[in-house]
Amino acid sequence: MSAIRAKVAGRTLNTGDRLPSIRSLAATMGVSPSTIVEAYDRLAAEGLIRARRGSGFYVSPTVMPPLALAEVEPRRDREVDPFWVSRQSLDADTTALKPGCGWLPPEWMPEAALRRAIRALARTHATLFADYGGTRGSPALRRLLLTRLAEDAIEVSVDQLMLTGSGTQSADLVCRFLLRPGDTVLVDDPCYFNFRALLRAHQAKIVGVPYTPSGPDVASFEQVLASERPRLYITNSALHNPTGATLSLPTAHRLLSAAAAHDLTIVEDDIFGDFEPERSPRLAALDGLARVIRIGSFSKTLSASVRCGYIAARADWIEHLVDLQVATSFGGSSPVATEIIAKVLAGGSYRKHMDELRQRLMRARRDVARKLQALGIEPWLTPRGGFFLWCRLPGGQDATAVARAALEEDVVLAPGNVFSVSQTASNFMRFNVAQMGDPRMWDVLRRALKAGTER
Repeated sequence: MSAIRAKVAGRTLNTGDRLPSIRSLAATMGVSPSTIVEAYDRLAAEGLIRARRGSGFYVSPTVMPPLALAEVEPRRDREVDPFWVSRQSLDADTTALKPGCGWLPPEWMPEAALRRAIRALARTHATLFADYGGTRGSPALRRLLLTRLAEDAIEVSVDQLMLTGSGTQSADLVCRFLLRPGDTVLVDDPCYFNFRALLRAHQAKIVGVPYTPSGPDVASFEQVLASERPRLYITNSALHNPTGATLSLPTAHRLLSAAAAHDLTIVEDDIFGDFEPERSPRLAALDGLARVIRIGSFSKTLSASVRCGYIAARADWIEHLVDLQVATSFGGSSPVATEIIAKVLAGGSYRKHMDELRQRLMRARRDVARKLQALGIEPWLTPRGGFFLWCRLPGGQDATAVARAALEEDVVLAPGNVFSVSQTASNFMRFNVAQMGDPRMWDVLRRALKAGTER
């Protein structure tokens, strides 16, 4: 009964849909047919489903309940719920410490360059502050993006590029365009937890593939493609979130060969690419945007407040995605935000900012890794760049228990199972090295580890 209710609540079963036959559902769930008969009879008595003589059981034509994303899959501890972690990080007051969040502290961002851009913008024509932008976004920023994509060996024409309100909106538009409820989507295990949250909103079936230091496990990837026939694969190629791993060239070639053989579309989120000291392989470059869609934004490198994302894809797909963006947000990217970003990128200070940021993060990764190891917390690998360390806790400790203890002292952590589809990362935790400069955090972490052991 709970399984059927969850499918209706998550829109996997909609009004008028036929339920599985009694025999097939009994076989799937490993129970007797009489158990399914009783469950269906009880659900029919509640009015959720109804029987049609000689045809089977169907979802009743009643008002569908609101889509409650937290109820789409079995309820978990709030410390391992991606919505909970996001909300704690976003809603925390200024005194809270957030080593589990996914962005840099304000003092690490190029405030002076942003202020100069805003001052310059204030002298432009007033229509910029009052009108909608074009459906594809700022021409100035798109020209700069074309140049930046070319540096990654991604040859893109102007009709293959559009701007969006954020990187998350880019992913959402692609999902709206390509997915239908019940479609299977492949993600890395572990993966960025908001990929999971977004896919739940689109009522997709989420399947994970184990991630290795050189990319997804190729044998598992090929096996899942053959058995599950996923519609999409969503990943980070550069400085994978949460592991910090980098896709290798041999792995990239095998992924693309498998994708071509199984008609799989790949969404490559390159949001961390600028943190790399040298550029690693990009699926979009190797594929030429035939079946790879490139998305990205500047929220991690410039500002999480001045938000803008982009999509690079086949020209015919961009046409449809533009229509979707008009339908869902009447435009997309803010003209003010995109012009600010364009001025910072064109002014020459961005490259200097990123050079300094990479050096600062390298020192922070080294310092934080040393302090974590003194507590018995071991990094899974040493990343080439970025601000994440994916770490194994000592003695097989449960990261959820540690996160719960830390939260009692206003420290937000990101335990491993937040990122894991299979829930097999219970003794892992992702640390943001840029958010670990406050000495208080280390005392709290030490106490949280002790409390986690006692529990």
